[in-house]
Amino acid sequence: MRTYDFSPLWRSTIGFDRLFDLAETAQRAGEDNYPPYNIERLGDDRYQISLAVAGFSPDEISVTAEQNVVTIEGGKVDKAEHEYLYRGISARPFKRQFNMADYVQVKNASFENGLLKIELVREIPEAMKPRRIAINGAATDNVHQLEGKAA
Repeated sequence: MRTYDFSPLWRSTIGFDRLFDLAETAQRAGEDNYPPYNIERLGDDRYQISLAVAGFSPDEISVTAEQNVVTIEGGKVDKAEHEYLYRGISARPFKRQFNMADYVQVKNASFENGLLKIELVREIPEAMKPRRIAINGAATDNVHQLEGKAA
């Protein structure tokens, strides 16, 4: 993968810090693909992250939502000693972070059949939504008065 130098953009832009931080983080991210996951769009403002966490129970996984970041961590508590002839189901600890856009919030997390599903919803505050602005014009009686003076 190529590396890009963002320093020229830093000199000529204001307020895009988070975007550049995301790009730099993506460049530095390792090729760790564990656990595998999907990101789905369920609707205009609804999304779902699904992680395949086979071998983990819900109490061994934590989901933390902070501003613009959701973090999923898992750690296996293996109390009994096992003698594996072959171990194909990974049980190593993991930490996955997903950066979210503004106003995206975690609404629900569920665990079923080895899949952890996290539902996300974008809820734009009323103050930020587009609204129609009324155009104030001259009152009709003022228009008639002006027309009478011009005649």
